[in-house]
Amino acid sequence: MQAGLAIFIYAPPCVNCLTISAMSASKKTTGKLKTVLPSGKKDSSFFEQVYDVARQIPRGRVTSYGAIAAYLGAKLSARMVGWAMNGSFHAKPKVPAHRVVNRNGMLSGKAHFATPTQMEELLAKEKIKVKDDTIVDFEKKFWDPAVELGGW
Repeated sequence: MQAGLAIFIYAPPCVNCLTISAMSASKKTTGKLKTVLPSGKKDSSFFEQVYDVARQIPRGRVTSYGAIAAYLGAKLSARMVGWAMNGSFHAKPKVPAHRVVNRNGMLSGKAHFATPTQMEELLAKEKIKVKDDTIVDFEKKFWDPAVELGGW
C-alpha cells in the first residue's frame, strides 16, 4: 500500500441502525416513524410489540422478559424487554408491567415502580402470591406467549 492511500470498505448498515437513524431524523419533523413493510403493513417499534404482548397477559398470570423476547423472535433480547417495561408507564393504553418477571419468577423490576412494594401489591390484587420477592408456584402461574398466542 502506498503512503497516503486510504481504503474504504462499504458495509450496508443493519436494519436496527437504519430504524434508529430514521427515528432520530423523523422526530424533528413528524414525531413518530412507522416503516411500511413489503406486505404494506406498518411496522411498529420493538417496545410497542413488547407492550402489545404484555397487554395480553391474563389477570392472575405472569410471564418472563425472556418469554416475550423469544415470542418476538429476539430470543437474546430479554434485557431490552426489561427496558421496554421500564418505559411502559407512559404507554397508552396501559401496560400491566407488574405481570412481567425474570426467568426465575423474581420481581426484578420492582425498583422501577412508584414504590418498592407496588409491584407485589398489584400482583396480590390478582391473587398471585409472592414470597421473598419471588412468585409462589411460578410454573403454574407462568403464561407463555409462544404457546398461548401461537406464532407471529
